[in-house]
Amino acid sequence: MGRAFEFRKARKMKRWAAMSKAFTRIGKDIVMAVKEGGPDPDTNSRLRVVIQNAKAVNMPKDNIERAIKRASDKNQGDYKEVLFEGYAPHGIAVLIETATDNNTRTVANIRSYFNKCDGNLGTSGSVVFMFDHTCNFRVSGEDLDLEELELELIDFGVEEIFEDEDGVMIYAPFESFGAIQSYLESNNIEILSSDFERIPQVTKQLTEEQAADVEKLLEKIEEDDDVQNVYHTMEEVSEA
Repeated sequence: MGRAFEFRKARKMKRWAAMSKAFTRIGKDIVMAVKEGGPDPDTNSRLRVVIQNAKAVNMPKDNIERAIKRASDKNQGDYKEVLFEGYAPHGIAVLIETATDNNTRTVANIRSYFNKCDGNLGTSGSVVFMFDHTCNFRVSGEDLDLEELELELIDFGVEEIFEDEDGVMIYAPFESFGAIQSYLESNNIEILSSDFERIPQVTKQLTEEQAADVEKLLEKIEEDDDVQNVYHTMEEVSEA
């Protein structure tokens, strides 16, 4: 299996571990999708994706509908997506995706986490090049021939297709997202969820004590309400 498979295996269950955090993230995604393309998922492909992801984490239908209604309100503020880059202790690169309605607050918070945990908040471009920006889709594996599907999707830039207990995973470069989404929908292949991830090109193995230093910083960052995703170059132990 390739890097995407190993990356997903190592991160499994971490990302959506806290249900309240998952719902907060989905709520912001709904606001950004509605502001960008309107409240109708039939004509807003980004909103369709967010609704699929909401269902994947068992977000109640009423919550989804209320979030869409709130996002359609002219008084509802928008969120800006801001990327932060820096280094944790022991030379571990950290990339942070945020969605914020107050950039001054978010910058101050992120900087304080790095300072308190002996890290360094970097400048734009300082670590992002160490990560491959990818898109992924989780689709239903029923009646799917993986070899045939892979052949069909090669022209769309798909790099990895593999099965896990949740369905079939498809990984491709970030810019291939729209074309793959259109293909899957037009061929009636059920999309269970989809997302974007940044996969480290190279990871660094640390001792248990060193890893604890890095985890201390990562935990502080991940607890921040403005933070959507955190990626790093520390080697993680895959779950069995």
